[in-house]
Parts: sequence; structure tokens; C-alpha cells
Amino acid sequence: MNHLLQIILLSIAPISELRGGIPLALAYQMPPLTAFLLCTLANIAMIPIAFFFLDTLNNLFLKIPSYARFFHFTLERARKRAHKQVERYGPLGLMILVAIPLPLFGAYTGILGSWALGMDRKKSLALIILGTIIAGIIVTLLSYYGMHVFAILNS
Repeated sequence: MNHLLQIILLSIAPISELRGGIPLALAYQMPPLTAFLLCTLANIAMIPIAFFFLDTLNNLFLKIPSYARFFHFTLERARKRAHKQVERYGPLGLMILVAIPLPLFGAYTGILGSWALGMDRKKSLALIILGTIIAGIIVTLLSYYGMHVFAILNS
């Protein structure tokens, strides 16, 4: 599998998202701005696809008991996180939730949370995209400078 495809797949995977794609792109010697743009745009591109899945195909998959258990567990966790942030900061809480560059936060959690809370779709989409861009900036800076610090310490 070529490097570009690996980077894109890692950037759209639910657990890793930008926290996996950007460091991998930098490890493959991709320029930081290119890594940020590629990974962030890939992550943003899956947002409408995820909403479409939740609105349509998800109902079919819910008939599979193991999927239903996993989905409801994941949905409840996302709903609680999103509700906590939205309760505290209003709709901007959704952006903050997505912008936190930690595992199990990010665009997918924002999508599930906003969907579960019945938030306005257009507003949610804008806030999730903005949070994804912020997370991309944070991850790019931490990864780029972290790799440089690590290189200095190992020399």
C-alpha cells in the first residue's frame, strides 16, 4: 500500500483520525503544511459521509445484535461527552470537543454527539469542521516540533 493511501486511511479511521495521519505523514517526510492539509481535508471529507450513514444505513446495521450493542455503547459515550461540552459552552462546546487532540475525541465523537443530541445539522457541520481544523493545527505543531525535539535528544 502506498504512503499516501496509508496516510489518508489513518486520517479517516475513527480512533486515529488526525492524531494518526499527521504524524505518519511527517514520518514519511511530507512537508508539515501538506500533511496538515491532506489529513485535515480527508478527515473533513468523511463528516458528511458519517452523517449520511447515521441517517440511512445505520438502521439496517442495527438489526445485527453485536453492531447494535457496540453502536449504542459508542453513541451513549459520545452523547455524554458532547452534552457535557454543549451544556458548558453552548454550541461552541461541540467545536471544543472535536478540537481536543486526544483519542476518542475528534470528528466522529462530534458527529455522534451532535446527531444524538439532535443539534442543527448545518451548525454542527460548521462547528465540527472548525474543530477538525483546530485539531489539525495542534497535532501538526505538536508532531512537527516533537519530532525535532526527539531528533535533537537522540543526536
